[in-house]
Amino acid sequence: MSAYLANMMVLLGIAVILASSLNLMVGYAGIFSVAHAVFYGVGAYTAAKVALGYTDSFLLATAAAMLVSGAVSFILAVPVLRVREEYFVVASIGFQIVASTVFVSWGAVTGGMGGLAGIPPARLLGWQLGSPVDYMLLTGLCVVAVLAIIALLVHSPFGRALKAFRDDEVAAVALGKDPLVLRVTATTISGALAAVAGSLYAFYISFVNPESFTLDYSVLVLAMVIIGGAGSLSGPIIGAVFITVFPALLTFLAIPSQYIGPVQQLIYGIAIVLLMVFWPSGIASVWRLLLPARGRASTTRAAGPSAGER
Repeated sequence: MSAYLANMMVLLGIAVILASSLNLMVGYAGIFSVAHAVFYGVGAYTAAKVALGYTDSFLLATAAAMLVSGAVSFILAVPVLRVREEYFVVASIGFQIVASTVFVSWGAVTGGMGGLAGIPPARLLGWQLGSPVDYMLLTGLCVVAVLAIIALLVHSPFGRALKAFRDDEVAAVALGKDPLVLRVTATTISGALAAVAGSLYAFYISFVNPESFTLDYSVLVLAMVIIGGAGSLSGPIIGAVFITVFPALLTFLAIPSQYIGPVQQLIYGIAIVLLMVFWPSGIASVWRLLLPARGRASTTRAAGPSAGER
């Protein structure tokens, strides 16, 4: 049972990293992308190639994965981010399709549909990982590091400029901000952080192939951000928990195995529709609605009795 829970926590941590990195684009920069699985896949393949051909050091493989994935996201961002809103969504879908084709067809690098197998266990500062619990601890460290980086970025002048651009592009330009530079930088950082999840996945599974980095998975990561609440640090975490853990709970119900997949998809669809109708800002917005009420109550108590009560 402990191995099962550790496995679930590793997969959840990977989902949190992917959703949080995408949230930097969607929630803070206002850039809707449906190609995040591309950067996840580039990170996984790069880490796998480094591990198979050079070293099993997790830090070196992850650094290489972040560098390559960041470069790929930069190459995507420079020409494509000149278009606006829904046109970028269409362009990102096209990029996802091209990347999926490359993953399948470039057999000399990716192994084609057969993938890359036999990836050695990761080594971190002399610590050789071997069990799901080891990878759970490593994943936890990576989640904390990625969330810390995103939090620092969001609360920095760069993050404030991103939010200003998201809320009012005309006003941001009037203040001297360059929208293209902001968007390209956010996309590059987002792609590089997604590679951390790809490196974790490659070392943990010891095998990568194109089936893990499809358009369907890109949509799923975007759903995590939307369901949890874009534009907040906690939203992607909530969305990742909902989409990763909830299907696991369904396996404990008396549902025939052939119906679990359709039931999951049905629940995801209903959840997104209900959220868009009642909580368009995501599940995290519920807490933001409750906090002002508590804040007002605390302020009233701190101010003491009213004149009439005195």
